[in-house]
Amino acid sequence: MEAGLFGFTLAGLVVGFAVGVTGVGGGSLMTPILILLFGFSPSAAVGTDLLYAAGTKSFGVWLHGRQRTVDWRIVSLLVAGSVPAALLTIAALHTVGIDETVERIMTLTLSAAVVATALLTLFRQRLMAMVSDRAVPAAAGADVRRRLRTPITIAGAALLGVLVTLSSVGAGVLGTTMLFLLYPRLPAVKVVGSDIAYAVPLTLVAGLGHISLGTTDFEVLAYLLLGSLPGIFLGTRLGFQLPDRVLRPTIACLLILVGASLLFDNVASAFAG
Repeated sequence: MEAGLFGFTLAGLVVGFAVGVTGVGGGSLMTPILILLFGFSPSAAVGTDLLYAAGTKSFGVWLHGRQRTVDWRIVSLLVAGSVPAALLTIAALHTVGIDETVERIMTLTLSAAVVATALLTLFRQRLMAMVSDRAVPAAAGADVRRRLRTPITIAGAALLGVLVTLSSVGAGVLGTTMLFLLYPRLPAVKVVGSDIAYAVPLTLVAGLGHISLGTTDFEVLAYLLLGSLPGIFLGTRLGFQLPDRVLRPTIACLLILVGASLLFDNVASAFAG
């Protein structure tokens, strides 16, 4: 195996391990790695990572489906919002074309999504505690919340659909946080299972759209998957033995550094151009 291709397998292994240990979405790590370490353009990194995510998350859906930890009603709402939004975003990219301006927009979107993921990784437990303290509202307030929850779920999923199509980030930490806020009584394992289940069609549709744009590297994709599957397995097995209070802040700080690096590179290239 060539050294460069071995690097992609190693990257898949490292990202898969991190996902297995912390649950942080792979897109927030893999896409920046492809851009910063391997010199991919933002569109090529996003297009390749979307199919990488669809492949890795499909295995997770199978596991959660066997354990009956997927709320398929919520998944249907998320798909109803996110998939059409992804298709519209792909159509818009076809209309305007992948030029320098679009690449910069993708980089800025990716930077913002990575930093948001980092902040939620740091503070999500505190946010969830605040939500659980208020999970028993007055009956009238609960009725209003239930009536609005469906359209809010669809609208939030639509925003995530656009975000994921442009950056490949958003279907992990951002998606689960939205579900925790909207469905505070839903068990955490079903929140995670439902988020993974809707992410598969979303990343698959967005990934296929990027194929039509010519922004997918299939050889690199194969080597990423070759490393990621054993990485996820090892991370899942070892995650129970590693302290969460150390892992999550470490990953969050790394993501903030990555987001800042992407932003700096984008600003520097803009001035250089």
